[in-house]
Amino acid sequence: MLVIAGLILTVTPPLFSRAMPGTQLKGAARQITSALKFARSHAVVTQQEAQFRLDVEQRFFEVSGRNKQISLPEDLEYRLFTARAEQINDSVGAVRFYPDGSSTGGRITLAYGDREYHVNIDWLTGHVKILE
Repeated sequence: MLVIAGLILTVTPPLFSRAMPGTQLKGAARQITSALKFARSHAVVTQQEAQFRLDVEQRFFEVSGRNKQISLPEDLEYRLFTARAEQINDSVGAVRFYPDGSSTGGRITLAYGDREYHVNIDWLTGHVKILE
């Protein structure tokens, strides 16, 4: 019985470590999606522009209406495609949401190895969705 338990304990950690980047990738995509949806809702409810700002180098984002920076996993790669007017510098950009729900639009790509998730922001409707 102890031998079986010992074998399980030696085999299980490598399985978890291989699955971990995929879990982090999906979790980070969901976290970003949730923040973008919050920014859109905040703009509609307050009838004021709201912004989601992402720093792909420092790996964090900020959202209007929340007074904190949210850190993202270090071992993932992030790319932001947004309107030129929303590019703050080479590593920082934003997506702006308007009171009618529309946005400047864009795409955030999260990658680990050959796996990618794309978070798309529709400019006309401001709707956000994840594509694998």
